Amino acid sequence: MQQNQLDKHLNGWNGSAAFLCQLRFLIYSVLCAQPPSRQVSPGLSGLMEESEPLLTRRSAGSRPSGHPGWSTRSLDLKAVEDFRWRLKYFFMNPCEKYRARGRKPWKLLLQILKIFIITAQLVFFGLSNEMMATFKEDNLMTFKHLFLKGFKDHGQGNYALYTKADVYDHIYHVINRYADLQNLTIGNLAYERVGGKYTPLSVCRLFYRNSTIDPGRDTFYIDPRIDEDCISISPVWLLDNSSLAKNINFSFDFKRLVSVNINFTLKSINLQTVRHHELPDCYGFHIKIIFDNRAHSGKIKVGVENDARIYECSEYNVRGNSGKIDYLLLMFDSLVILACFASLILCTRSVVKGIQLQFEFNIFFHAYFSKLVTWSERMEFVNGWYIFIIVSDTLTIAGSVLKIGIQTKFLTSYDVCSILLGTATMLVWIGVIRYLGYFKKYNILILTLRAAFPNVIRFCCCAAMIYLGYCFCGWIVLGPYHDKFRTLDKVTECLFSLINGDDMFATFLNMRDKSYTVWLFSRVYLYSFTSLFIYMVLSLFIALITDTYETIKHSQKDTEPESLLHAFIAECQVEPESGQCQHNESSSCCCSPWSWFRRIPRT
Repeated sequence: MQQNQLDKHLNGWNGSAAFLCQLRFLIYSVLCAQPPSRQVSPGLSGLMEESEPLLTRRSAGSRPSGHPGWSTRSLDLKAVEDFRWRLKYFFMNPCEKYRARGRKPWKLLLQILKIFIITAQLVFFGLSNEMMATFKEDNLMTFKHLFLKGFKDHGQGNYALYTKADVYDHIYHVINRYADLQNLTIGNLAYERVGGKYTPLSVCRLFYRNSTIDPGRDTFYIDPRIDEDCISISPVWLLDNSSLAKNINFSFDFKRLVSVNINFTLKSINLQTVRHHELPDCYGFHIKIIFDNRAHSGKIKVGVENDARIYECSEYNVRGNSGKIDYLLLMFDSLVILACFASLILCTRSVVKGIQLQFEFNIFFHAYFSKLVTWSERMEFVNGWYIFIIVSDTLTIAGSVLKIGIQTKFLTSYDVCSILLGTATMLVWIGVIRYLGYFKKYNILILTLRAAFPNVIRFCCCAAMIYLGYCFCGWIVLGPYHDKFRTLDKVTECLFSLINGDDMFATFLNMRDKSYTVWLFSRVYLYSFTSLFIYMVLSLFIALITDTYETIKHSQKDTEPESLLHAFIAECQVEPESGQCQHNESSSCCCSPWSWFRRIPRT
């Protein structure tokens, strides 16, 4: 009576199949005071005694792989065969599942569709993003030519001043050019207005609060705290009085001067998007011209920084259809979101089913074979490709929403959108390898990557210790004498290029005409690094991959299963091509998630 009431409550539970199986197993264990794999009652004891031969090897000996043969002598052979088929069906590829039950591979078709529509979406966004990036770069170059006196394209990165007169002359040059901007520029540039008033140009000088420096006597006193003093100049004043810029008085104490920063804001409109059926964006360029004297070496570096802000224009009127929002493109983006959302639901459902079946498999082996399922076997139920697709779908949905916001001018997050869509497209194309894995000759790449990954990570950790040691050594010793070793990030980039054989001669050449001690050390350093990493580390790395490839290649010739899970599935005699499961859903091919558990005799 107690057992019947328990079954009645469990059958009325609307939880998942795996949870019910675990709950039933735990309750039986509590009622019987021990696991069901042991003797708990005469009926259950008989079943367990009959299942013991399943754990023994066949009389003819074990298989070459070391897995025991499963005995066919059991009181409930149909339940075992039911669950064996369910496991085999779970690990089939979409084509085999179609031949087994006649169900169309919707997830496969949906993933193939996603490859094309996501790639097309990325191309459309890439064209728009390219116009935005080109417009920003062209305007930055325009600002350098307009406001830096004597600027030449070939002199980028080396623009510097060396005399006081040059510093004052260049500051006045910037102010005069800003005042006469409308007469000079050929672009759509204008002063910024906030609340009906022009935003002023500001000249700020940063200097040490107090200092007394006398290099002749080798004495100095300095207060390292930095003060800032700014002068604001409105464009209206400059337009009303053209000689005002010449009468502005600047005086700098160059011994205390840290930097001079000139800040102003200009506005523009990117009209080239009209030709691509997009509304033009309005831009606000926050320009900062820096006269950097932090080194106090007699060389003041001059640079231009441009922070571009994109926003929707307040008023616009475009005749014809060229300026209207392309609603077909918005519908296409909506289609991408729907396809990715459907893929996300289907893949999440498959992952949940795999986890449920994994719990059932663990309990099944406890109940029937008294076997402990290893962690690696349990993880085979979690399909890593589905996790991969779920991440890709999430990124695509988020990127598509941002793209729609950008097209409708509600958002201007081009960088974030490009990162999301670019990463999602990369993952989608990498996921194509999954479908190539259905063919045995292509599958060897996936198997090699999966098998070699743990060893590769361990090898890279060891090699990274040597690499970092060379990075720190090169930075501290060669940094003062070599541009490629000046900062730590440059050192890592330079050494990585040397490993790949790039720019090797130039790296050696730039160390000439240095002190003999440093030159000699650089030769030992560079020769030892290239010899160690090119001839030893890379060779070992390639050998590691090659060895794994050969192991996988030879293992494919052996048809024996690799684990107890595959050994158990291999005993299934029903083939997908047989068609036995296409018309009989109630047969052993389609048992309920935990119907095998009901066949265990109860007290």
